[in-house]
Parts: sequence; structure tokens; C-alpha cells
Amino acid sequence: MKPCPETFPYPLIALDETDSTNRYISQLCNELQESVAELTTVTAEFQSAGKGQRGNTWEADKGKNLLFSFVLYPTFLEARRQFILSQIVSLSIKEELDRWSDEITIKWPNDIYWRDKKICGILIENDLSGHFIGRSISGIGININQDEFHRDAPNPVSLKQITGQEHDRYEILSHILKRVQIYYNGLQTEDGSTYTAEIAARYARSLFRRRGFHPYEDADGRFSARLLRVEQDGRFVLEDENGKEREYLFKEVQYIV
Repeated sequence: MKPCPETFPYPLIALDETDSTNRYISQLCNELQESVAELTTVTAEFQSAGKGQRGNTWEADKGKNLLFSFVLYPTFLEARRQFILSQIVSLSIKEELDRWSDEITIKWPNDIYWRDKKICGILIENDLSGHFIGRSISGIGININQDEFHRDAPNPVSLKQITGQEHDRYEILSHILKRVQIYYNGLQTEDGSTYTAEIAARYARSLFRRRGFHPYEDADGRFSARLLRVEQDGRFVLEDENGKEREYLFKEVQYIV
């Protein structure tokens, strides 16, 4: 990244290289406890072992993209409500990328897509404290200025490929974090339950393939189904062509892209 602007609105640790920004900020929090302020963010120009969902790694040319992690301490949230964090993070990124395209969607639970191509991956790691969430670290990779992809990932795309222009990564990052903060503050208001319902509605409207029948695959094989809803705890509910409801937890069903 170019030198961080002095006016960057959140505590920022900008690294040239690390194995994983999630691991870095997790170790920092373990050492310094809650003296690491909420929304403290670690960025890296390159990750040697960036983690993704299903144990995948995230391909990113050095200095081209956004690779970052940030911390929250949502001790007001019961563990059973932790999916709301996934919703606000994915919505914050989706709504920022909406500035450049009206074809940005959220692929359940929290990948960000442009058309049928993946532009962003999110890995959220929550530490529980009794029945509540003590700490939440969101690790995010967004393809910003990469010109081409070299590995055999099936469907990556970058913002530059979509728009044909270079983008200011720090500006995008600061806007995303501001959006996260607005959503996060809203969860802590007296009207939090109404706000949670509004977040769920926005998330539902943003979902990838939210209309029509599409191919999926579970432990029993491939099938065609349409999206019915996503439950508050994150369960994914489909209806197949026979009218049967199928309910899944994370990793129990895959989109066929």
C-alpha cells in the first residue's frame, strides 16, 4: 500500500508481509488484551499463509489488494447470535463495492461476488466467553488492483478488472470500517432487535442467486433448488424441485458455479 494517510480513522498496523493478518492480530490481542482497541486493523502487502474458508489460501499479488483483519469485542452479543457479525461485515463490504457496480452480491454465508465471480473472501473467528462473544476477529481479502490471477482458483475477479481503473485501497478500507462501525453501534442501541431485523432484511436482499432454481451439492449429491431464507443463526434453507425444504449449516452444502 502507499503510505497510510495520517488521517486514517482507526488504529492501523500496516505490515509489508506476514503469514496471516488474523494470526497477527490474534497474537497481539492475546498479549495486550483489550488495550487493543476495537476496530484496530492489521493490513499486509502480502500474506504467506492467508487463511480462507474450508482451509483454502487466498491468492493475492503483493501490493495489489486489500488483505486485512480487525477486532471487535461484542460482549453484549450472545453466542447464538454470532451470525449477525457475519452479516454486518459482508454487508459493509458489499455496500462499499456497490459504488462501482450494481452486480455485487453476498454468497452465503459471506463471500462477496460480482456476477458469478468471487471478489472477496471473509473468515470470522469468534472467541466465546460463557454464553457471550468475548472477541471477534474478521480476516478479509478483497481483490482490488490485481490484473490477472495465476492459480487454478475457478472464478476470481478484481475491482480493477470490473471497472478498468486503479483504486485507492486505503480509501476503500476506511469506508468499509466506517460502515462496520455504524452497523456495530446500531446493534448496541435500545432498539437493537428492530435493527437486527433490518440487517437480516438487507442481507436477504443482497444474496447471490436469491431468485430462481440453481444447482447445489450436498452429501447426497447434486440437486436443483431455490433459496427460501437464511435463519437468524445462519442456517441456509432451500426448497428443491420436489417442494422439499432442505436446511444446511455452513459447509454442509456447496453452490455449483
